[in-house]
This record gives sequence, C-alpha cells and structure tokens, in this order.
Amino acid sequence: MPHSLLVKNAHMLVTMDENRREIRDGGLYIEDNRIVAAGPTSELPPSADEVLDMRGHLVIPGLVNTHHHMYQSLTRAIPAAQNAELFGWLTNLYKIWAHLTPEMINVSTTTAMAELLLSGCTTSSDHLYIYPNGSRLDDSIAAAREIGMRFHAARGSMSVGQKDGGLPPDSVVEKEDAILKDSQRLIETYHDEGRYAMLRVVVAPCSPFSVSRELMRDAALLAREYGVSLHTHLAENVNDVAYSREKFGMTPAEYAEDLGWVGHDVWHAHCVQLDKAGIELFARTGTGVAHCPCSNMRLASGIAPIRAMRDAGVPVGIGVDGSASNDGAQMVAEVRQALLLQRVGFGPDAMTAREALEIATLGGAKVLNRDDIGALAPGMAADFVSFDLSQAAFAGALHDPVAALVFCAPSQVATSVIDGKIVVKEGRLTTVDLGAVVERHNRLARGLVEAS
Repeated sequence: MPHSLLVKNAHMLVTMDENRREIRDGGLYIEDNRIVAAGPTSELPPSADEVLDMRGHLVIPGLVNTHHHMYQSLTRAIPAAQNAELFGWLTNLYKIWAHLTPEMINVSTTTAMAELLLSGCTTSSDHLYIYPNGSRLDDSIAAAREIGMRFHAARGSMSVGQKDGGLPPDSVVEKEDAILKDSQRLIETYHDEGRYAMLRVVVAPCSPFSVSRELMRDAALLAREYGVSLHTHLAENVNDVAYSREKFGMTPAEYAEDLGWVGHDVWHAHCVQLDKAGIELFARTGTGVAHCPCSNMRLASGIAPIRAMRDAGVPVGIGVDGSASNDGAQMVAEVRQALLLQRVGFGPDAMTAREALEIATLGGAKVLNRDDIGALAPGMAADFVSFDLSQAAFAGALHDPVAALVFCAPSQVATSVIDGKIVVKEGRLTTVDLGAVVERHNRLARGLVEAS
C-alpha cells in the first residue's frame, strides 16, 4: 500500500496549475511521491497515514533554482573579490579554488543546499566546473542524496587556460577527452530520465571564454546522444560579449546557435547582455535562461531584459548563482530581487509578484526541461513548502499573502516536503545536523583561504 500524506487547512494554497488557483482552506492528498488531489480541504479524503495541519500557513510549490555554484559557499565575501566585475572577480578567486578538496566539495554542497531548502527551494541545479585534487561531481551528488534535495548535477568543465588565451589558470583546466569521458561516466552511472527523478546529470562546459569551440560542439553531441540537458554561461556582461566578438567574430547568441547550443534541452545562465536577435532566437528555439539578479547586481553586470524575454516567449527561471558572487542562496530573496530589478530597469509594471513567483516555480521547471515539478496538481511530484503567516514579516499583509511573500521581507520556510518526504519541519532540517555541518564548513573554509 502506498504511504499517504494529507495536507489540510492551509490559509492559502497556491497551485500554479493551469488555472493558477489560489485556494483558501486548501490542501493536498499525496500518495508516496505523487500528488493525487489538490483543492479545498473539504473535498479531500478525511484521513491519511500522516497529516500536516497547515492552518495559518501559505503553501506553494517548491521553488526551483536553475543556476548555482555551491562550492563557492566556502569563499563568500573574500576581500580581494568584493569590488570587482566578472573577469577580475574570477581571476582573484581561481587561485583559491585551486586548493579545493573532495571533502570541501561535499560539505559546501550540503551547506548551500541547507540554505536553499530553508528558503523554500526543493529542486536545484549546481554547476561544478573545477575539479582540483581529486574532486569529482560524485562528491556533490552524495551530499544531495543525504540532505534530500531534488538535484540537477551539472558536470561543468574548463579546458582553455591562460596559455591558450582563456581566463582560468592552466592549473585548473582539464583535457577535453577526459572531460567528455567523465561526463559520459556520470550520465551512465547517475542520470535518471524517469518521471519524479531525484537526480539528473547535465553536460555543462563552463563558458565560451574557458572552453574551446570543439568542446562546446562535442558536449552538445554527447548530451543529445544520451538525452540530457546542456548548460553554460552566456552574455553575462559587456566584456563577455566583447570576448565573443573578438575571439569568434560572433555575438554570444550567434556562437551558441553555431555550435548547436539552442533548443528546449539547453539553458544559459545570466544572458544580461542578450540582444534583440538573441532573444528572438531563444524564443524561437525554446532555449532557457537562468536569471540571477543578485549576482548580476553584485558584479555590476547589468539588468537582464527579462520583461522582453518573457514577452517574446523565452523560458526563464530564477538562479541564485554562486555564493561568492551573490554571497547568499535565499530563494525568496532572489524572487523579490527579480521583481524589483525589472521595475528599476523597465518601469513599475515590468513584473508582478505573482509573475515573479511563477518564474521561480513553473519557469524553473520548464528551464530544467521538466513537466513534473513547479505546480501542485494531480500527477505532479509531491514537492511543496509552507510559510508561517504569523511571522512579523507578514504582519499587515494577510489580505494578500501571496504578494506578501514576494514584496515583504524574505521568510524562512516552516515546512518543506520533497518527493513526499518531510525535509524541513517546524523550520528545522530533518535530514542533517545543520550546526555540525556549518562548523565543519567554516573550518574547511578557513583552511582553504589559508592554503592560498
């Protein structure tokens, strides 16, 4: 018999289904890892193996983070990188990251995922593109399995070092045949293409300024042979665009198209400087964008034209980006910043609170090429979070708790359920001892900085 879970009496249930229902006194009926029913509590079965009373809570689909570099939680607020744009920021940090170890990758992933989980995220990608001292993507995957997060593990890579005209030091780049071989190994070992998959592998060369044209082309061929997604950075700032024009004689979008890096199975991080032709290309091909507003502001990269992208039909999701360029991984804060930044750039009606929340749920699901997450409806994965509306942050805003979640000060979740399992209960992680993880993480972070 399947294990059943009844969620009832929510002050408001936000479904993000095709009708965008917002249901007072709403709830969910779940069997194992699948939602069977979503609607008013009065219309749900009266009992279940496990019952969660959500009285006084806002319940929403779990948020989807489409871009991160979790290892960077070890190098937050490094003085030498506090006031630099992208290329200078990277140059200052590469020499520190060269001392990463497998243990550091594992613990930093756990720490970053804990921060995400407590802020409402239930599915996250992570773009790990540096593998010194025996580090492997397997180290991140092990952390995700322990903490219980739905995970898209992106096998990043860098192959063009400074001696060949790239940005990274030669000490942190890999040989391209080894990159492709390891990507294939990871797909064959871990990738789950099934519905409700907890783990998928993504092929993800780091960026056009750190890998060759050949690796970009061959990575796309490999990904499509195995039916997995592709991810990279693109058009992040004006220097990025200038590099592409000088090195390849093309805009970043033209370069992506030339190498087969467009389509529903591809998403690009940032795209702050994506031009009109690039937006039209992405809309026409269904190519996704991970919008990372806090990081773009931190590095002074600019304001991504998300309003224009959305109007054209480009799939857009939210990303927190690395913890060394954002210095945080608070998903609700990122959703709020996405709304505010579009308004700064394009006017007070450039984005609504509900659209921002939709980008972080359904939008993220589409960017990750999934149709089983991002909404609370029959047949969808049992991923949801709740926020306690008695928090001071919601005071005076209960007439519209959905908008309040985005407009008001970001809040920590009370409950998080992923794949039908309770991962956060009464604001505390149930799967790991967070205090012990943070203590270990801080010890390793000190050692990493001292080693450099």
